[in-house]
Amino acid sequence: MTDSRSLSQPPAGGTPTVLVIGGGASGNAVTILLRRAGITVDLIEARPDWNATTGSGITLQGNALRVLRDLGLWAEVEACGFAFGTLGITAPDGTVLHIAEDIRTGGEDLPATLGMQRPRLQQILIDAVRASGATVRLGTTAESLEQDADGVSVRFSDGTEGRYDLVVAADGVNSATRAAIGITDKPEPTGMGIWRIAAPRPEGVDRTDLAYGGPAYIAGYTPTGEDTLYAYLVEGCRDRASVDAADQADEMRRLAQAYGGAWPEITQHITDSKQVNYTWFTRMLVEGSWHRGRVVLVGDAAHCCPPTIAQGAAMSLEDALVLTELLTSGRDWDDELFQSYYDRRIPRVRTVVEASVQIGQWQLDGVRDADLPGLIGRTMNFLKELP
Repeated sequence: MTDSRSLSQPPAGGTPTVLVIGGGASGNAVTILLRRAGITVDLIEARPDWNATTGSGITLQGNALRVLRDLGLWAEVEACGFAFGTLGITAPDGTVLHIAEDIRTGGEDLPATLGMQRPRLQQILIDAVRASGATVRLGTTAESLEQDADGVSVRFSDGTEGRYDLVVAADGVNSATRAAIGITDKPEPTGMGIWRIAAPRPEGVDRTDLAYGGPAYIAGYTPTGEDTLYAYLVEGCRDRASVDAADQADEMRRLAQAYGGAWPEITQHITDSKQVNYTWFTRMLVEGSWHRGRVVLVGDAAHCCPPTIAQGAAMSLEDALVLTELLTSGRDWDDELFQSYYDRRIPRVRTVVEASVQIGQWQLDGVRDADLPGLIGRTMNFLKELP
């Protein structure tokens, strides 16, 4: 199913064709940028609803905002989100212990951090993909990929077939495409799980506040708009089957009731289990290369990390930016180009994955003298550099 031979760009005058598998942040961004360069793009997404309503909130730091600006979406994102520039550390009872200035990883002309509702960000990206002129097929997956010296033949779940110069695998952390091309890496649990919910924003909440300790390892919230926030509680991962879906609000509320500050008001709104999301933290980093022949990985298909420094979406968006920059540079689409993509991305992604996992591990191990501010500061300063 794979072919290690090089892929050159189509002959002069030909229009390259690309299949993007997956319509999340990285897949949507790749599609928008390739279409801007005049490349023909088909995007397929397994979910019939294009994940348009999935999730509660998302924290976007400056380096993510920089890519969204490059996509031409900053004005919409800014209008729909809530920007701030500090991070509060509190005791479980809500007492503010420290307020840190966030590092502007996207440059001084962008906010350090912006929170927004995840479905709203997805809709902005969806609208931009639609406007780009890409062909979009929802509720569709790739059942097989066959590579040869000239391209990739794809058979789809609806029985149709297509032929492409390149396939971009943006199908997430459990990527079927990754496995299909022989990359055996899989996400591994880190030992933590997170409860999330969207809620009304209490008056006075104008930044992320994090409490370490109490019945959860981390209790935090992030404003996502003038009237909204998302709240989260991080605990040791448990068997998902141990909490009935109908009881998830009760369980999250039980944990939240131990926290002070804004939490009593937030807790009043943890009532609907259908609005509560519980997932495990995982980590994965594909080493060596992110392509096999004519298929290349982006985003969570290549790497994932706990959200402890809120860089998951940023890394995925940066992947899309770097890959498309190379694909539209006039170079041959060959092993050297895809190795350049990997070489540019891997130091940055590895730094984020390792720092994100380390922060969680310190909590699991009960390390009280860990240099958490120092680790975060070093990581954020590194991310100020262009990807």
